[in-house]
Order: sequence, then structure tokens, then C-alpha cells
Amino acid sequence: MLLPHRLLPLSSSVALPPAMRSPLVPSSPRTEFPRRHVKANCGTSRNIPRISETEATITESSVAVPGCTAPLVQALKSTAAQDVSCFHFPGHNRGEAAPSSLSSLIGAGAFSHDLPELPEPDDLFYPKGVILDAQNRAAQMFGSSRTWFLVNGSTCGIQAAVMATCSPGDYLVIPRNCHISVISALVLSGAVPKYIVPEYNSRWDVAGGVMPLQVDKALKELQKDGNKIAAVLVTSPTYHGICSDVQGIVDVCHPLRVPVIVDEAHGAHFKFHDSFPSTAIEQGADLAVQSTHKVLSSLTQSSMLHMAGGLVNADIVSQCLQLLQSSSPSYLLLASLDAARAQLSENANSFDEPVAMALEMKDQLRIIPGISVLDLSSFISDFPAVDPLRITLSASDLHLSGYEADDILFEEHQIVSELVGTQAVTFAINLGTRRQDAQKLVESAEHLSQKYFSVLESRLRKHNCIYNPFDKISVKLTPREAFFTKKKRVRIEDSLGEICGELICPYPPGIPVLIPGEIVTQDYLSYLINVRDQGMTISGAADVELNSIMVCNM
Repeated sequence: MLLPHRLLPLSSSVALPPAMRSPLVPSSPRTEFPRRHVKANCGTSRNIPRISETEATITESSVAVPGCTAPLVQALKSTAAQDVSCFHFPGHNRGEAAPSSLSSLIGAGAFSHDLPELPEPDDLFYPKGVILDAQNRAAQMFGSSRTWFLVNGSTCGIQAAVMATCSPGDYLVIPRNCHISVISALVLSGAVPKYIVPEYNSRWDVAGGVMPLQVDKALKELQKDGNKIAAVLVTSPTYHGICSDVQGIVDVCHPLRVPVIVDEAHGAHFKFHDSFPSTAIEQGADLAVQSTHKVLSSLTQSSMLHMAGGLVNADIVSQCLQLLQSSSPSYLLLASLDAARAQLSENANSFDEPVAMALEMKDQLRIIPGISVLDLSSFISDFPAVDPLRITLSASDLHLSGYEADDILFEEHQIVSELVGTQAVTFAINLGTRRQDAQKLVESAEHLSQKYFSVLESRLRKHNCIYNPFDKISVKLTPREAFFTKKKRVRIEDSLGEICGELICPYPPGIPVLIPGEIVTQDYLSYLINVRDQGMTISGAADVELNSIMVCNM
């Protein structure tokens, strides 16, 4: 779908001109509560007036629920308590026909509150009741001018942000270590990637952030060639917690009227403690996507998309989200976003204990022989911060790969990590982390050291540095072109020099090693075979065993 006029002048309203307005964006919005007799399903939704993007502000909400800190949660509660005869979906009928095996696992309450798009809980795509109130409160809490609730994860937020700013043929500047959702956004939008290769530490097998100078260089190269630059997308923080200088990148982009999108999936908590890095919105980003379910406490698959400034058309973002999100959103997921926001608003000191615990753990881990902790000194580039709640440790001095260390920690000590790589293991501290578990991790690392450390071997050992998978990139087709090109399956040994036809991505962390349209090189193959043989799950490839791959049949 070719979306018109993505970018607006800073001084312009975000409302579309009458000739360009979709039937989904009426010109005369109303603000009263929804009434049952005007409720419409998908087929008649164009007749439902809604709040325009310019009127849905955080300062004027006519639908606020006095005394209620979580309006959407309260709406679900009151609706489920109604004594009514139900003739609507879902088929379990508010728990009456809930599968007993699942009901005994999660409780009957989950089913009684698993409601469809009734008037009382509001409409996600045309909110003018409790969802609008909840999203406005979230915008105020997170410091944005507009916030959208997402039920398809941060993936759909990334896709919507790219589609709202990029038309087919436009260039999107992205780091080569971006999440797979960015590549799917390129396929959907038809945008052309301009890759920035981040600094890479082969000892840790970890990529860092993006520097403003790299962005500036990429923009100048595109300008020199006469290419249209639609947006810049940055991942900050990375899965390992490394932050980029978003403010510096904004300062490079905004004079050219290029919007900055930040994949801030792992930084939803940054607003809520002085020791955390500044948020992307605080640093001037135009769009920031956050996984509220990661460090914060909403349900898995629930996220938020935040907007600030005037470079991006909010109505287009809404239309893209309607295209990408389920037409039957889970109100349990939506309510969990409202509840997570309310939880933070009720306790300004929520992260005091997790931060203190994480810092104490890092200090204790650093002094254990054979154990290393990732920090900013691991990189040459001057990255501004690393997330205090992300702990990445290596036992390479103990002759243990990341996979081996993770297996030992789980099998012998019942420690479950967040992310495992070839050289390191990453642990996420959050609001629910217990102090006894933190101490158990430190003690387990000490046991690793005692069992595997040898002073002589440590002195003589050479680190097993692996090749930077992002070092040499050769692109023959855009991701969209490669996605729609006919494919053939070849043995992995015979793929050298072919054009990759699928996304090949060790998961987690969800960073593609091969992207559709790239030439398969020996370095790529060596890296992939290495991670495959160590037992890492491969996502995106048709053959999960990676004995063969799909290539473009040119």
C-alpha cells in the first residue's frame, strides 16, 4: 500500500487534507462515551466517529475515570461482573465452556475477563473511552505526545513506524544488527536498506550501538547519489543493553527533516530511575517502540509505540497499525499495559531495589576468577551508557562457550538465563527478581570458577574470537525483491556465492546473520555452521537444522 505524504512540516497540523482523508479518518470527531446502539464491527467501522490524532491529547481527556488508576482494568472488571445473557464471541462464553485443562492452569478469572470488542472496554482502533484514557495516561507517564497500545508485540510497532515513514523505493538507514522485525518492515514497505555496520567485539560475539558520525556518513552518501532518505532507525538499547547516542543522531537527522525511529524494545523501563539512560523520546526521537512486557510487568506480546514532535503523521501511524494488528485484540493484553503503567505511577521507587541488586551482582561477579562482565570498556566507540539491569557474563577464561556455561548453570544450578550466545550469557534483572535468586546466580558463577578455572591455562589461553558476521555485506536484491523472487533449496555447502532467499537468524537475540538479497559468503557460512553446531536455534530458515538454505533462483 502506497501511503501519501508521510512527513509533515514541523509547524503543520497532523490532520490530512480533505481530499486525502480516508473514510477511516472522519472530519468531525465526537468525544462522548460509546453507546451500544452505535457499536460497529469491522464491516461498518467507517461510520463510527472517532477522536482525531490532534484532539486525543494527554491534557484534555473527556473520558477519564475519576479515582481510577487503571481505567481499562476497571472496565474489564465491571463488564465481567454484569449479570447478562451472552450471545457473543469468544466461544468459551466468559468461561462457561473454558477447557478445564487450561482453566485449572490459569484460573477461571482469565476466561471471564477475556472479552471481545464490547462498548464498555472501548475499541482499540477508534478509542474514545477507556482505551483512549489509558493510552493518554501512558503518554503522560512515558513523556510522549501520543501513545498507542500494541497487542502484536513490538514487531508490529516497528513495522508500522517504517510503513508510516517509508514508501517503496525510499531509503531507510538501519544498523546491520537490527531485529528481524525491521527486515519484515522492509519487505512490507518496499523501503531500501542503507546499512550501518556497528562496532563488533569478537571476543564477546556482541555488537554495539550506532554512532552519530556513522549516521551522518550514511546520509551524505545517500544524498550524494540522489536517493530519497525517508527515516533513520536505531536499536537502543541492544539486547545486551548497549545504548546509542540517540540525541546525537537526532541532531544529525532533524536538520534534514529526517525522522528518527528507535527500536527501544529493551528500554521501556528507562524513564523510571535516575541511574537509567535517557529514553529515546527524551533525546528527541520521533517514534519509539517499547516492549512493555520485557523489564516492565505487562503480559507477553503487549507493547507500546510512542510518538513526539511533528515530523511523522500520527493518522498514518494509526492506519498502519490497523493494517498490522489483529482485528480481534486481546483485552487482557491491553489491560495489562494499563496495569503496568498504573503500577509504576503508584510507586515512584519501584526500581530502587532492582538497580541496587544488579550493581551489587556485577561487583561480585567481576572479582570471580575466570568470569568477565560486559561493560562499556569492552568497546572502542564512546557509547553513552549500558543498561544497569542487563548482566552479560563470559566464562571464556574457563574454556567454556556461552552455550556450555548456560547448560551448566541450568542443569546443575537451575539458573534460567534470558539470552545465550557463542561466547556469553545474558541475565535480565527486573521488578520481580528476588534477592535470593540474585545471590544464587553469583554463587553458581563461583562454582563454575572453582570447577573449571586453572591459573596456568588462564595465562596460556587464547580467546576463541569468532568472525564478525556483519563485517562484509554484499547486497544484490532488496529484502522485498528477494522475498518475492522464486527460490530453490540447495545444500548449505553449495550455497556459496548464491543470493540468500530467506532470513537466517540465530534466535534469540533475533539479529539476522543473512538477510534475503545478500550474497552468501564463506564467512557467513562459517559463522552459521559454528552456531548451529553449538546447538543454537535458527529462526527464519526453512530448514531449522541448517543443512540446506533457500536461495534466489535467478
